[in-house]
Amino acid sequence: MSGALLNTHDPFFNLALEDHLLHNTREEYFLLYVNDPSVVVGRHQVIFREVDIFEAENLNIPVIRRISGGGTVYHDHGNINFTFIRNTSEGKQVDFELNTKPVIGFLNSIGIPAKLTGKSNITVDGLKISGNAEHVFRDRVLHHGTLLFKSSVETMKRLLRDESQAYTTGAVASNRAQVVNICNLTDRFDSPDAFSAALLKYVAGNINGLEVIKHIGMQEDAELLAASRYRTWEWNYGYTPPYTFKSNFHALGSHNTLEMSVRDGIIWKCSIAGSERLSLFAKTLIGCRHDHREMREKLSGSDLTLPEETIKLFF
Repeated sequence: MSGALLNTHDPFFNLALEDHLLHNTREEYFLLYVNDPSVVVGRHQVIFREVDIFEAENLNIPVIRRISGGGTVYHDHGNINFTFIRNTSEGKQVDFELNTKPVIGFLNSIGIPAKLTGKSNITVDGLKISGNAEHVFRDRVLHHGTLLFKSSVETMKRLLRDESQAYTTGAVASNRAQVVNICNLTDRFDSPDAFSAALLKYVAGNINGLEVIKHIGMQEDAELLAASRYRTWEWNYGYTPPYTFKSNFHALGSHNTLEMSVRDGIIWKCSIAGSERLSLFAKTLIGCRHDHREMREKLSGSDLTLPEETIKLFF
């Protein structure tokens, strides 16, 4: 197994690198990295149900879909990501206990009484410091987790939506939990980098055969995958479970009820009961992406004017 601290903060690239290493190598890896601010959603989630996309755009924070399941997480320079990529045996591929054990062992060694809670969270005194997810590919598994070192909980709360009843879907929903930053639990480290270096040293000393290396390589392959998948609308928004959306709003002097059905990110049914003009507008949305930019384009080609707050009620 090779262990490394990645020197890039690009979330698109880092997710692509994990993906490439899982699918195109036979090596085993332990990786640590810190991403630029971003929201990362699970493979089987509806972004609009989980994330306030308007706030994300206001803050210039991208929303990216990963290949593993699980819930939505917020990354910033105060959050450390850890990844295990392992070869596995059939029937023993998904193993959150195995892959969180070295991290929990390190936390315990520095006086933080962390433990695995439920299926995939690491908690301290009931407060979450880490969420984890896994993805199986043949006889290999990708495990990645977060470690809240000094993350902006305020920004996290602004970006992640509360449970919404507007969406009907079989998609995975996030389980919101109270969180705490590791920096509030220990004063031994003055930065995420110092914490990561100590964690890597601990894991290297507790996993036989782990060799710490400076560079992973395969930069060009990961860049190509980032461009073809992780930076695209088709992956991040189009690769979404089917869902229906319903909301009520007041506009054009009427109380209106919007209902739409979306598959692969495309609106295939849409109706608005209330205003006759809005009812006609709803029909023009059929075949469009469920995307506020396309909705604005449709509006610009009509004689309708809707305020920004009304557009938000379509999501």
